[in-house]
Amino acid sequence: MLISSWNVNSVRARIENIKSYLLKYKKNKLKNVKTDLIKDKLKQSRIISAEFEHKKKNIQLINIYTPNGNPVDTEKYDYKKDWLNQLIKQLKTLSKKNSNIILAGDFNIIPSAEDVYNVKSFEDDALYRLEIRKKFREMINLGFNDVYRHFYEDKEGYTFWDYMRGAWQKNNGMRIDHFLVSNSIIDQIKDININKDPRGREKPSDHTPIEINLA
Repeated sequence: MLISSWNVNSVRARIENIKSYLLKYKKNKLKNVKTDLIKDKLKQSRIISAEFEHKKKNIQLINIYTPNGNPVDTEKYDYKKDWLNQLIKQLKTLSKKNSNIILAGDFNIIPSAEDVYNVKSFEDDALYRLEIRKKFREMINLGFNDVYRHFYEDKEGYTFWDYMRGAWQKNNGMRIDHFLVSNSIIDQIKDININKDPRGREKPSDHTPIEINLA
């Protein structure tokens, strides 16, 4: 089974790329779909969850779109911190009910220096500030694995390239889209792939799909 997460900006402009990508795969049915796991004070649709069965295990799949948070020292940054705190609180609650969770999406967090092309230029950015990276570590400490680093300890794995200054052509990217998987099911993950093909097409999203394969 393949599970994919892809942040597509301006969906209408990318619709042909989206259809081309989705038509390659067979759909799987999900149950218990919810969009209200977090009470977002700005009422933005940033999270969706569902459940599916795999090898007699009930797995909860959660996809998120974390606020960007820039510029820092503004209400946008405070909103990001509050949203992440709510997510962590919800994960603690959900983990007590179901120890098999896959959390995926655009986290808008650069976990470490090797996850961005020029770390010095992001030291005071909302994607890399220490307190934001600590939130990512706090999630992992709840009993999750960063799937990409589970398989590739040091390998570059960018998932986002800006449209400006030839970032794609120069490979000036960052890893801000992630799969976090519960320790209880990490052995069921065969591999993870950053599918760069859609990013190289005409009218691409600035993010590219990340994919995991379940054994």
